[in-house]
Amino acid sequence: MKRPGCWKMLTVAMCMAFVACLQAQELQGHVSIILLGATGDLAKKYLWQGLFQLYLDEVGKGYSFSFHGAALTSTKQGQEIITKVLESLSCPEDVAPGRCAQLRGQFQQLSQYHHLRTSEDYMALSKDIEAQLEHEGLREAGRVFYFSVPPFAYADIARSINSSCRPGPGAWLRVVLEKPFGHDHLSAQQLATELGSFFREEEMYRVDHYLGKQAVAQILPFRDQNRKALDGLWNRHHVERVEIIMKETVDAEGRTSFYEEYGVIRDVLQNHLTEVLTLVAMELPDNVSSPEAVLQRKLQAFRALRGLQKGSAVLGQYQAYGEQVRREQQKPASFHSLTPTFAGILVHVDNLRWEGVPFFLMSGKALDERVGYVRILFRNQAYCAQNEKRWVADQSQCLPRQIVFYIGHGELGSPAVLVSRNLFRPSLPSERWKEVEGRPGLHLFGRPLSDYYAYSPVREQDAYSVLISHIFHGRKDSFITTENLLASWVFWTPLLDSLAHEVPRLYLGGAESGHLLDFELSGTQLRFSRPQLEQLVPGPGSAPKPSDFQVLRTKYRESPLISAWPEELIAQLAADIEAAAVRAVRRSGEFHLALSGGSSPVPLLQQLATRHYGLPWAHTHLWLVDERCVPLRDPESNFQGLQAHLLQHVRVPHYNVHPMPVHLHQRLCAEEDRGAQMYASEISALVADSSFDLVLLGMGTDGHTASLFPQSPTGLEGTQPVVLTRSPSKPHQRMSLSLPLINRARKVAVLVMGRLKREITMLVSRVGHEPKKWPISGVLPSSGQLVWYMDYEAFLG
Repeated sequence: MKRPGCWKMLTVAMCMAFVACLQAQELQGHVSIILLGATGDLAKKYLWQGLFQLYLDEVGKGYSFSFHGAALTSTKQGQEIITKVLESLSCPEDVAPGRCAQLRGQFQQLSQYHHLRTSEDYMALSKDIEAQLEHEGLREAGRVFYFSVPPFAYADIARSINSSCRPGPGAWLRVVLEKPFGHDHLSAQQLATELGSFFREEEMYRVDHYLGKQAVAQILPFRDQNRKALDGLWNRHHVERVEIIMKETVDAEGRTSFYEEYGVIRDVLQNHLTEVLTLVAMELPDNVSSPEAVLQRKLQAFRALRGLQKGSAVLGQYQAYGEQVRREQQKPASFHSLTPTFAGILVHVDNLRWEGVPFFLMSGKALDERVGYVRILFRNQAYCAQNEKRWVADQSQCLPRQIVFYIGHGELGSPAVLVSRNLFRPSLPSERWKEVEGRPGLHLFGRPLSDYYAYSPVREQDAYSVLISHIFHGRKDSFITTENLLASWVFWTPLLDSLAHEVPRLYLGGAESGHLLDFELSGTQLRFSRPQLEQLVPGPGSAPKPSDFQVLRTKYRESPLISAWPEELIAQLAADIEAAAVRAVRRSGEFHLALSGGSSPVPLLQQLATRHYGLPWAHTHLWLVDERCVPLRDPESNFQGLQAHLLQHVRVPHYNVHPMPVHLHQRLCAEEDRGAQMYASEISALVADSSFDLVLLGMGTDGHTASLFPQSPTGLEGTQPVVLTRSPSKPHQRMSLSLPLINRARKVAVLVMGRLKREITMLVSRVGHEPKKWPISGVLPSSGQLVWYMDYEAFLG
């Protein structure tokens, strides 16, 4: 039986609901998106496509849009560039061609170009937006300003936006910033302070496009959704190591001006790979959807990172890079760049979860493949008695156990999450991730694809499209806050400073580099697995080849000189020390070694600690050549350096270790405490004829050695074996072996490294015996041998 009244009421209700829906859509308001640098490479490659994808996703959902491309390019030329870019925009595969063309046409109608330079230009843009809103009867929801411009332009643009182009009351402002965010901690702090004077923290969205990559964005949700399986595994007891890798096949050609300023560590590791590191290492908050909770856990992870040292890094430079720099920047033929295009970094997280687990971060240009991934490799304590052919792929505990967030490219060719079948079957959201179809013959990380539970996105999305959507929706969890940014720079800046003058290892590029860039963990340091195989001077018409390397042996100041690349030089000196130790112990039962302080001997100490197990440590006495007058626990103490880099790694009897007595009666190097005389007496009592078996010295840029300075001639002559001296640099007070005592040694080795030593090396090669001007010239053992160890930078420049 029909009931007209009911139908009428239902129809009215439906109409009212429809009108309410339309009104709700209208209430969403209008969004203006201003792309600054709209004619640049980033905008043309990614950002216009990302804005079009936003329009495709949001059209008909209640918002209206206008898109404003802006740059310093003239209006006519800029409009031509933008028109050409907009015509090339593409739709996802699931959008029909006809529908795509219609939507692209609408997007083009909504897009226009502006020449923006002055505050008046920004004011005119704001008036244009307001006029459009008034003409179409729209309410303004907000404005997005995307800064696709160099950071030096940020402040002026920010000032113009703040003074002349903010949206009206009730509308939001979102400002999107592209890296680089500073060059070090100080510059990042200055930039953050400057921007903070114009924008509130919630208005700023710093883009790290890696956080928009689907595999990276899945790390926290994966850890959250698989808490039960991972709780017992995600720690130092089960994780052997973590690898965070981004390899590129392209070189830096066309970008050398940028690369000369930033290099690979600032370009990739300080931002992209560090962000990934925190996602892996941080403690999971109860709610991973809370940006505030995630940020706090990220900051906790930063605070737990162990400080990086020079030994935490290995550096390389693509062989053709130097010529590219000289050509693109019109540098003279004599110019040599120290900018690394490859870096491997060892990071440790000092907390209970990750103590002792190495995190390897690596990135480079002109490598053998383009790929990015995060690999968590688990320890394997199992041994299977049967042959590998009888192992069952999803059961055998002898198979490698790993979880891989495959960021993209490489052999797999697309983002993926891989979990070894002998771990557990993971849980991933089925609406966004699907199981990868079998691909016979494909091997990843040493195993066939069939050994993994493998998942790929249902729909692949470009990182910039993802991030632009998040910006539009006000999702801050995929962006870098000021606090997060500064924490990262606090971590990286000391390493960058320490590496500023390091010479990177040259590599041919691509597959031709062979194993030259392979590196390994050596104690608590990283080192290249193979020596740098370079010819000192290439033959006529030939390029250096790995097989051409040779160590140079010649004379310097009429004494033997050994010269090589730094690693080979250190290896040679360490081997010579071991040989001297073995001879001394055979001869007298003891080996007395006196070591200088400073930065140059650090790689040597590390080499001795980790590679020379044949050295008779139980019969070795360790003495100091010189010491700063600071407490022995002070980081500037030479003894503290000896402790950190050698003593804690080898078994030297404590009674065989002889620190200089610079801290007596709670005073530092007070003459009345007679510390120098005490050390001299100890040497006389324990060292036969006060003749050390080997003394290791360095050479300062002013010609000083030990703590014997030209400005402080104490200890250059006379009978005092140990003296108090004064250094021109802080801390001024020092204790040092005297030149007469040094010259009683059976062997003296002088280690000189780095391009900064080239000038003094040339000078000292020409002077005679003038220790008051150049103390190093007074080093000549009376009955022993002097050997110089110089790297090529110090010897040849």
